[in-house]
Amino acid sequence: MSLTKIIKVNPSSPREESIRQAAKVLIDGGLVIIPTETVYGIAANALNEKALQRLYKIKNRPKDKPFAILIAQEHKVQELAVEVPVAAYKLMHKFWPGPLTVILKSASQGKVGLRMPDNLIALAITTQSGVPLACPSANISDKPAPANFEQAIKDMDGLVDLAIDAGLTKVGLESTVVDLSVEPPQITRSGAIKDEEIMAVIKSKTVLFVCAGNSCRSVMAEAYLKKLLLKTQRTDIQVSSAGVMALAGMGASEGTLAVLAKEGIDVAAHRAQRVTRELVDQSDIILMMEDVHEDKILQLAPEAKNRLFLLKEFVNLIRNNGIINNSEKVSNGARINDSNLNISDPIGGSPEFYRDTFLTIKDAVERISKIL
Repeated sequence: MSLTKIIKVNPSSPREESIRQAAKVLIDGGLVIIPTETVYGIAANALNEKALQRLYKIKNRPKDKPFAILIAQEHKVQELAVEVPVAAYKLMHKFWPGPLTVILKSASQGKVGLRMPDNLIALAITTQSGVPLACPSANISDKPAPANFEQAIKDMDGLVDLAIDAGLTKVGLESTVVDLSVEPPQITRSGAIKDEEIMAVIKSKTVLFVCAGNSCRSVMAEAYLKKLLLKTQRTDIQVSSAGVMALAGMGASEGTLAVLAKEGIDVAAHRAQRVTRELVDQSDIILMMEDVHEDKILQLAPEAKNRLFLLKEFVNLIRNNGIINNSEKVSNGARINDSNLNISDPIGGSPEFYRDTFLTIKDAVERISKIL
């Protein structure tokens, strides 16, 4: 049996030719040992059945135990998984790229484990190959996962087609694996990220306030809720704001600065941001100021509908139903229909208009803060 071809690569500045060579082997159905920040892995084209069968044989792994998949861009999650929960997006946002594998419901069948490694070589090969890469650790099952190239090639020389030698891995521990296809989520393998860090993110809540320009109403709501949370020393709730037509980088309006200053709140550092798919995916509760904002948000993420409320609508639900489950609008799925639920945009209005707008938002936020 011929020995595996070995390419030595600088981990901080990999040569493009080495990346292309590894990617071509993978596209053609070959197996490649690659470094990640955790341990060395054996990469295979997850769409090539012969490559997968060969990988199962080398790993001496049961066929009913699927391999984790490496991806290089977060949007690939939507192609490979379905019914992705908010907790998964929050974990990905905090820990990716990094030593976290999330198990989700597969877009084909069963479950799929996904990871975005924090390693230039692994990310470059994944991107260059253009296919999802199955990538278990480069060891025989039940043997220690290799943290350096010498350990990786020891049992695999001649069994794989190509091996990338990038020296010692940065972390040296396998990724933490979290199953988010079940409720509640389960940590199925402790690893480089501590269990308590994972659970803190899962248990946290993220609130997103949305208006048009992210210079008035949503800024007021975000700033006032943050003030209340600071007062009660709540660190498990993240708050942000955005606008469906915001011009990124714009500051808060003069009226907003003035009305919040009277509350002892300084938002001079605020910079507007536009609503994005990423922001929506990570939010447990999305609170809009007007119903015209809903279509824009749902165009980005249709599955967010059950997390999307008018601010005043949400307050009415609290009044009528007590503490509600944010995954359900109301018990019968009905939406409150009341034109008075909109909070008008004060931009360009009088100081009194700004003050009245803030008082409406203030009352709603105070009620919401008590059930978060």
